[in-house]
Amino acid sequence: MNRTLRAARLATFAYFALNGFVLGVWVVHIPAVEQRVGVDHAVLGWLLLLLGGGAFTGMRLVGRVADRYGARRVMPLCGVACGAALVLPAFAVDAWTLGAALLVLGIGLGALDVAMNAHAVQVERAYGRAIMSAFHAVFSVGGVFAALVCARTLAWGWSAPLTLGLVAALGVAASVAFLPLLLPPAERSASAATARPRTAPARIWVLAALAFALMLSEGVANDWSALVMRDVLDAPAATAAFAYGAFSTTMTVGRFLADRIVGRFGPVAVLRWGSALAALALVVIVAAPSVPVALFGWALFGAGLSGTIPQLFSAAGHADPEAAGNNVSRVAGLGYLGMLAGPAVIGPLTHLMPLNRTLVLPLVLCVVAALAAHSVRTPETGAGATDQVEESGTATVRRVEGSRPMASTPKR
Repeated sequence: MNRTLRAARLATFAYFALNGFVLGVWVVHIPAVEQRVGVDHAVLGWLLLLLGGGAFTGMRLVGRVADRYGARRVMPLCGVACGAALVLPAFAVDAWTLGAALLVLGIGLGALDVAMNAHAVQVERAYGRAIMSAFHAVFSVGGVFAALVCARTLAWGWSAPLTLGLVAALGVAASVAFLPLLLPPAERSASAATARPRTAPARIWVLAALAFALMLSEGVANDWSALVMRDVLDAPAATAAFAYGAFSTTMTVGRFLADRIVGRFGPVAVLRWGSALAALALVVIVAAPSVPVALFGWALFGAGLSGTIPQLFSAAGHADPEAAGNNVSRVAGLGYLGMLAGPAVIGPLTHLMPLNRTLVLPLVLCVVAALAAHSVRTPETGAGATDQVEESGTATVRRVEGSRPMASTPKR
């Protein structure tokens, strides 16, 4: 494999880890910042919506810019902006300045999210095989590493400005350091360079809707899993926390394994059966008679969802190489809104039914995703595409059921 391509993959891993690490550091320091600024939980909840709104805005802004100038030019700038913005909440003095800081931080996180996924699509296309899920797994690892590091810094008594400032400096330095390893922008045709912005095909919006549904389900696990364990099964707080731990662990491990599964069975199968497994897991959780059964259900839920979202991002990016950033921004943006909407929707439903039964909503959405899994199939492959290898010149084109054909890079 070309060393340049391997270096680009390593650099992409670094940016995914940076995004997860920055987000994780902020999450761990939310209580400290809340206390420093002097706002209550209700006000903080409204302010956190600005973080989400900023992320959505950043995603939509960067998509077209990445398509025009290339992810190589855009991603380091987004990494610098994301890293530098992390320090802002630590120096907020009231609700207004904290809200502004969270808005800027959200824009940085969202912008980096789209830019790194656009570059990941470019690297995956050059590799000629599925590698997207591993990038998303490294994002999760970045969050876990942030929790471990910050647990130590908090134990040492470091202040929020000190920790967030050091991480911000690290983020800026890393964004600049990995710039030389990124792939140059792909050549654009003359017509594409002068064309007006394209309207997204219906298929992209279907992928975005599926991302909304599945990331809403993920958001439910993030914010409600421990509460379901505590309120429905009377689990102690320490035991209830294992619900999210089981979910996030299998989610991360599953993403490291998903690329090999995609290479063997194709993205349609991964989305279909992963969503179906997630739906089955929710049935187990809703009907769980005991804590061990519920924990098994949350672990199964993470395993089922683990490989689904990367397939949607990858399909959007490969649908039109010259509009990859914009298409990824559409899918990522709606998906992010779904993750924010999940916890917000479940809350009001608890006034109508027991908490565990509200999980029927994500269950239905996972079933819909399983039924619509064919949406990640590239139209050119057709419904009857089978596993076959075609030789063309120096490149090998591999077709797997439901997958997009990609030319593998010749070994050197």
